[in-house]
Amino acid sequence: MTPEFFIKAGQLLLSLSILIVLHELGHFIPAKLFGTRVEKFYLFFDVKYSLFKKKIGDTVYGIGWLPLGGYVKISGMIDESFDKEQMSKPPQPWEFRSKPAWQRLIIMLGGVTVNLVLGFLIYMMVLFVWGKETLPQENIPLGMEPSAVIKEIGFEKGDKIINVDGKELDNVLSVNRILLLRPVEKIKVEKANGKIEEISIPENIGNEIFQSGQINSFTPLFSAIIDSVSIDSPALYAGMQGGDKIVSINDEIIYDWASFTSWIDNNSDDIIDVVVDRGGSNYRLSIDRNDDGTLGVWKKDYGIETINEKVGFTDSIIQGFNYGYWTLYEYVAGFSFVFTKKGAQQLGGFGTIGNLFPAKWDWKGFWLSTALISIILAFMNVLPIPALDGGHVMFLVYEMITGRRPSDRFMEISTMIGFFLLIALVLYANLNDVFRAFA
Repeated sequence: MTPEFFIKAGQLLLSLSILIVLHELGHFIPAKLFGTRVEKFYLFFDVKYSLFKKKIGDTVYGIGWLPLGGYVKISGMIDESFDKEQMSKPPQPWEFRSKPAWQRLIIMLGGVTVNLVLGFLIYMMVLFVWGKETLPQENIPLGMEPSAVIKEIGFEKGDKIINVDGKELDNVLSVNRILLLRPVEKIKVEKANGKIEEISIPENIGNEIFQSGQINSFTPLFSAIIDSVSIDSPALYAGMQGGDKIVSINDEIIYDWASFTSWIDNNSDDIIDVVVDRGGSNYRLSIDRNDDGTLGVWKKDYGIETINEKVGFTDSIIQGFNYGYWTLYEYVAGFSFVFTKKGAQQLGGFGTIGNLFPAKWDWKGFWLSTALISIILAFMNVLPIPALDGGHVMFLVYEMITGRRPSDRFMEISTMIGFFLLIALVLYANLNDVFRAFA
């Protein structure tokens, strides 16, 4: 295993530990405030034994050996512990089942609330401490190359993004994520000929993009500048040098690297005339291509140059909230793809989550990934699935509306079904990671 693996694994373990402890505190604190007994407070699961445990008052605090989550065991509550013996006894005043429905609802929503608030607070903190990275369209002077799906609705090569629904983007490449996951009506662009146009976006464009597999609707265009020339290559013998900018091939204008590679792939001429710009002067080179059609040149590695902007305290709160809102919105919108065949195949487990973290330890990257996972955990936990917080909330809302509490037997069976569904989902997601790793 590489050092990068252990760095990512360490960040994942630390992140999950923070999020799990704070999530469980979200249940623990209101439970204690309402006089409900909490029997256990655990980081990770203690199947058969614990790495550490200590009883303080009525609560056993511990660390389990199985890092798949954590839990608080609240007296008088039907949960994944399936403690039937306790539930068979008469209700006690300190038990969860003896508390009013509104108190039980607050206890169950506590974990989700903490994860959601934490995610927003981390985004605010990151913006205040590290600022934000912006990428104006001016930093991509040749414009964009639209995907085939996007071309069908009116975008063209060389388009420059001016705004989306009237709003300029901090990072112009975020247009890809916005088109995939957000509702968009119009995008204003500057065409290669300088003309300004406003293009209407179909309502279902996100689904079309996802199903096509062309997730990046726009890719930046860069000049066809040679980084280096291979030893013993046709380009070297013809006199081509690193830093040369390709102007034309066989008198056909080459605007960018994509045009260059497209011409090479789609033309079979053995000998080609290439005009290059070198230091402001043009040179014509005759190149006898390799048998496989290549020239023996390497592309200049263009780094997208972002601009770091400092964010004041007040602005960091406003922008951090906005960032958190759209992160949650986009995750919920993207979750709908899970119910398609293509989306189900892209589900990932701990390997996918671990890859959210940077390969080198970086606190900014760590906190950004932690904020994202926190918001994901909030959403996943509120889903109305028995054994999750959302399942308990669903039954509590039913009780508050109808005045009837579901029977203990019904709760036990539904919790068991939900528990096994979750186990199956976790196994499926992690098997997807394994298959992708060896594909």
